[in-house]
Amino acid sequence: MKRLFISLYLLISLSILGIGWTLDNIWQNNVEDSGAMDAPLIALAQLLGKLPEQERLDYLKQIDHSPNYPLELVDSSQIALSDHSALTDNSVLITTVSDHFELHFIKVNNQILVAGPIEIDPRARLRKLFTLLFYLSLGLIALIWVWPLSRDLKTLRNATQEFGQAKWDTQIKLSSRSQVLPLATTFNEMAKQISSLIESQKHLSNAVSHEIRTPLARLKFALALMPQYCQPDSDEQRRTEFLEEMKLDVKEMENLLQELLTYASLESQQKEVNLEHCDLTALTLQTIKRLSSQSTPPIHFKKGAQPAYIIGDPSLIERAIQNLITNAQRFAQDAIDIKIEQNKQLVTLSVTNDGPGIPEEDQAKIFEPFYRSKSVQNGNKGHGLGLAIIKRIMERHQGEVELISSEEKTSFILTWPNPK
Repeated sequence: MKRLFISLYLLISLSILGIGWTLDNIWQNNVEDSGAMDAPLIALAQLLGKLPEQERLDYLKQIDHSPNYPLELVDSSQIALSDHSALTDNSVLITTVSDHFELHFIKVNNQILVAGPIEIDPRARLRKLFTLLFYLSLGLIALIWVWPLSRDLKTLRNATQEFGQAKWDTQIKLSSRSQVLPLATTFNEMAKQISSLIESQKHLSNAVSHEIRTPLARLKFALALMPQYCQPDSDEQRRTEFLEEMKLDVKEMENLLQELLTYASLESQQKEVNLEHCDLTALTLQTIKRLSSQSTPPIHFKKGAQPAYIIGDPSLIERAIQNLITNAQRFAQDAIDIKIEQNKQLVTLSVTNDGPGIPEEDQAKIFEPFYRSKSVQNGNKGHGLGLAIIKRIMERHQGEVELISSEEKTSFILTWPNPK
């Protein structure tokens, strides 16, 4: 990163210096006009040229000479120039006497008007100093711009190196004025998503190994006992019960695998969502009818005066409602209340059971995949994926799921944007 900073800084600084130097030379050689500076001397030469030779010296003596600009009129034979033809009466010929002085020549008929020696641009050194300060200032400005950029790029490089070392919680913190803040924000979002996927994969591996191990062990034990129950003199009723228990173990593993596949498809966002107008009231009634039974607490459904419609995938919406009702049936004691409400902005569906409340320490994690509260009562337990699936479904529909729990009751509330 230091090499990048040095190369970038040198590129900007040398580019500014080169462009400035080139433009300055072009200006001095092609644009800067010295005619305005030579005009007084040309006018004086033309004025002297109209006078007789014997009067020119007297006229020149009458002029108030500046000590920094001496004037002298001499015969052309007294001046040794390499090229006399360069002398004219309308242009000034300049020759350098030393590093700091020069002479100006202009023709006056058969005579030559000489000005000097004249100090060569007494402000040249000062101009060079200001030019140097100008370029140093530009270099400082370039440094002020390049250094934070180089520092932030170094931070990005270090973060990617840490992320490559399996530090999945790596996040980049940059100033809000940073020029690479959008890149850092994108990296943070990517890191969060990858971290979440890796964490889900870990939970998935743990859940599969733990949840399938128990029914699989029971099946292996049952298979070992199978010859005993298949004897001609074995009890037929016990054999039937034995086979039913094996079927239950197989069904338990099937349900777990189905839940895992559903969650994986929602988590990876590979499942396409077929959005359409859904009658939420009809979907809820259909799900209640399918899940209601005499062995579970009764379900009381309170619907609005008008049918509630939302934009979504009917199969996913029905799955979310099913998971909520199934969850409520595990914990409800006397009844389950379902209510649909709507206003101009939102459509909500709440499922409330009167079972034991969810502890506060579990409420923040209840929607995480494979998370199950340690305070599970009445032998009720699931795979820890039902509520996580609901959350993913609601995210797919730009909706939300909310939990409200107390000692007397627990409510799960689904919220969608109202399409009206």
